[in-house]
Amino acid sequence: MGNQSSVREFLILGFSEFPDLQLHLFTVFSLLYMMAVLGNLLIICIVCVDRHLHIPMYFFLLNLSIIDICSLTSIIPKLLAILLTNNNHISFSGCFLQMYFYMVFIGAEFSLLTGMAYDRYVAICNPLRYTIIMHKRSCALLAAVSWLTGIIETLPHTIVLSQFSFCDCNIINHFFCEIAALKKLSCTNTSVILIMTFVGGIFSALTPFLLTLTSYVFIISTILKIRSREGKSKAFSTCSSHLTVIILAYGTVVGVYMKPGSWNSENPNKLPTAMYIITLPLLNPLIYSLRSKELKLALKKAVLRKQHFASNKTLWEVIFKLKCTEGVFY
Repeated sequence: MGNQSSVREFLILGFSEFPDLQLHLFTVFSLLYMMAVLGNLLIICIVCVDRHLHIPMYFFLLNLSIIDICSLTSIIPKLLAILLTNNNHISFSGCFLQMYFYMVFIGAEFSLLTGMAYDRYVAICNPLRYTIIMHKRSCALLAAVSWLTGIIETLPHTIVLSQFSFCDCNIINHFFCEIAALKKLSCTNTSVILIMTFVGGIFSALTPFLLTLTSYVFIISTILKIRSREGKSKAFSTCSSHLTVIILAYGTVVGVYMKPGSWNSENPNKLPTAMYIITLPLLNPLIYSLRSKELKLALKKAVLRKQHFASNKTLWEVIFKLKCTEGVFY
């Protein structure tokens, strides 16, 4: 990537306005990051190991966990390095790569949540044809489209913005290379990138939201037609985890990015943005593990297997020691 300015690297301010809290912020963010990564890795391992979870719902959940880990890893390690070492330099290409990958994973996540909403729609509104519609190929196609949506939709923004002139101004008033923060540094007319961002937002956020909303309109109307309370409760429980994640995802995006003046503010709300980036990947495993009976059962089985393996290992160690002792006596 090259541009017309002499800027070869950027300086990320991070949380420099809190000089006395750098170590505390490092501790908090590193703990939250490790918890989020370990929680999502646990989901991935459980879904891969347990054959009972090889169904569309958990296939999508596995992809969601991978996206969450990737989105966190594109931002948090560099932030932790800045907080710990105060070395806030990032190369020109490294900055745009960070921006690109973060936007890819965010776009892929919203598209994947739409695919998960369609899966719940078929399961509740058309259960007799569920296995016919949601077969392996259709699930793989939905997941592939989600990833490709993030990759393709984000690429033009990165290419166009990387060609802008930055007028020798390289101080990013944020804790990562965010597109709005980079836009403020450019002395080129940014109307093009604003139009691209608006159009991209329609495709990557608004369209998935409308499709998800449409799915849940049909889902809720179908649930309300069920006569028995037990049937309604059972039907709602199959989509409650996904609905909770949807509300959190879109609610935090609206709260952080869609409020008036958020794109033109000279002092962006860094802490709310940081909590949005790290909290959602942290909560996703908790929401699904607490609300999904199949996942809780798989976790219990995994724990029992580990305990059984540990007890058998201890038993074999005792037998081995006894055999060794008998060999010494004889």
